[in-house]
Amino acid sequence: MSRHLDFYFFIGSTYSYLAVSRASALARAAGVSLRWRPFSLRTILREQGNSPFLGKPDKTRYMWRDIERRAARAGIAFSGPTPYPIDPESRAGHVATLAETEGWCEPFAREAFRTWFLDKLDPGNPEVLAGIVARLGQPADTLQRSESADVAARYVANTDAARALGIFGSPSFVHEDGELFWGDDRLEEALEWACSRP
Repeated sequence: MSRHLDFYFFIGSTYSYLAVSRASALARAAGVSLRWRPFSLRTILREQGNSPFLGKPDKTRYMWRDIERRAARAGIAFSGPTPYPIDPESRAGHVATLAETEGWCEPFAREAFRTWFLDKLDPGNPEVLAGIVARLGQPADTLQRSESADVAARYVANTDAARALGIFGSPSFVHEDGELFWGDDRLEEALEWACSRP
């Protein structure tokens, strides 16, 4: 029986950079396939009346230092705080959703987060986003296609699915039995869970 996890991620979640950078290699080593699921965490947080870092300078300073420590521990490149928040129009989220349907979600997510964290550019900026898409060898009309009603509906559907699963943060990993693991620091545990199921 194949083992898999649904990997719910939001382009705009700082801690998701760590998971996006390392999840695939760890999953392959464990014999677990990942299904990449972009969703709008921003929508869920607004519904809950909650913002994890905005207006919270002490928590924000801790977040950046924590990411720096975790990146160093995992051998992930990190060069200090990056623009935050990003992608107010969810353009990158919509491209990720199109990529999900076409089978290139993982490389897109990795390049979008790399651009955000290492180039210090907002991947939701149309010019930046066009550059990401071009580097991945995708067609010139990709951004236009990502603005379709079908893509928007799928992004909403992914968000609805995340909400129904009780997801409240990104990254989140969900096994088919409904077991939920939130946070980059739960990735290994999620993989262990997937491997231990009959």
